[in-house]
Amino acid sequence: MPVHSRAQQILDAWQKAGDDAPVALPDFEDTAAAFAHKSDEELEKAARLFGLMNHHWLVGIGSMLGLAAIRLRMPFVESVVKRTIYEQFCAGTTLLDSAAAIGKLHNAQVFTALDYGVEAKDSEEDFNQTMNEIIRAIEFSGQCEGILLVSVKLTGLMRFGLLEAIQNKDSLSLKERTEYKNGLKRIDAVCHTAAQKGISVFIDAEESWIQDGIDHLATLMMARYNHDRVVVYNTFQMYRHDRLQYLIRSYDRAASEGYLLGAKLVRGAYMDKERDRAQRMDYPSPIHPNKEATDHAFDTAVRFCLDHYEQIALCNASHNAKSAMLQAELIVERKLPPCHPHLLFCQLYGMSDNLTFNLAKAGFNAGKYVVYGPVREVVPFLIRRAQENASVTGDMSREHQLVVREVKRRAGEG
Repeated sequence: MPVHSRAQQILDAWQKAGDDAPVALPDFEDTAAAFAHKSDEELEKAARLFGLMNHHWLVGIGSMLGLAAIRLRMPFVESVVKRTIYEQFCAGTTLLDSAAAIGKLHNAQVFTALDYGVEAKDSEEDFNQTMNEIIRAIEFSGQCEGILLVSVKLTGLMRFGLLEAIQNKDSLSLKERTEYKNGLKRIDAVCHTAAQKGISVFIDAEESWIQDGIDHLATLMMARYNHDRVVVYNTFQMYRHDRLQYLIRSYDRAASEGYLLGAKLVRGAYMDKERDRAQRMDYPSPIHPNKEATDHAFDTAVRFCLDHYEQIALCNASHNAKSAMLQAELIVERKLPPCHPHLLFCQLYGMSDNLTFNLAKAGFNAGKYVVYGPVREVVPFLIRRAQENASVTGDMSREHQLVVREVKRRAGEG
């Protein structure tokens, strides 16, 4: 059987239904559809957790204590984390543990983008171990219905300091050149396996002072593998004021060199860190001056990708309801196939269920970014998740309100 991407299979099925297949805009206020996959107990637990995370000061203190306790290997901390924030934002400690959550998403017509959540490694042995785990995830995905993509963080495959030296155009030692070649081989092994198994790869964006090296490697992999279909996606952080222009340049390069562009659009995850470093080191901040400028850049990028959707595979990986609705409206207005493999939406597992599940219900290609890994190893990811979302005005409050509304709705039905 020839390799055929899962998203393409979905498109084929949609096309068989004919051009008159009904398409409706999603209702992001429909909490019944958003939380149909959760039991009453799970919903009440989520309400309590989001209620706590709505207190910024509590998130800050909890983050510091949580990291310290994990480092000190306090035995009770891991079990507390697993029963609370871990269960909300992670699918399991292993791939097999995650299968139940993936199956539940698939039953709701929601695809999975798998992410091995282990971070902050710096030895060749660690990098090889991470590569092997990602390849296992890809092979698992090829046999598990519902998984379209696997996410890759390049600092899990190559040393952060090396990427920083490359960006600074430092002269590399013989050892560093060997490190780079080994890292390139790992990245290529991951993308090659994905190409063989009919799975795609998200290459995550990271800090601006190593992003040039990541962009270079992502472009290299796209040029190598994105010919018959999009195997590799680069990630564009639209809170950076240079990323819209870089997206357009990336498209121009892909078009001129004859490959497809994979573009995962996010607003960004390192805003405070980026601004603090820029101030400390006295250089202009790479971040837009305000949220309105970021929103404008993001929405312009969505329009640009849809203008060229046959050559650009777009994944709208935002939790912003207006940006998600914009893409849905444009798809409907332009009469584009909502399940085209180049028209994706994706939100984090455990968050923005009102977006993901209602998009899927309306017939769009919507998915969840599903993190898995050992509790102790995934804690940095979980803490960043809590800090990021607590720092965005209204995010936790909105999540909390939606969950509470569904709890009350179910109680009223009872």
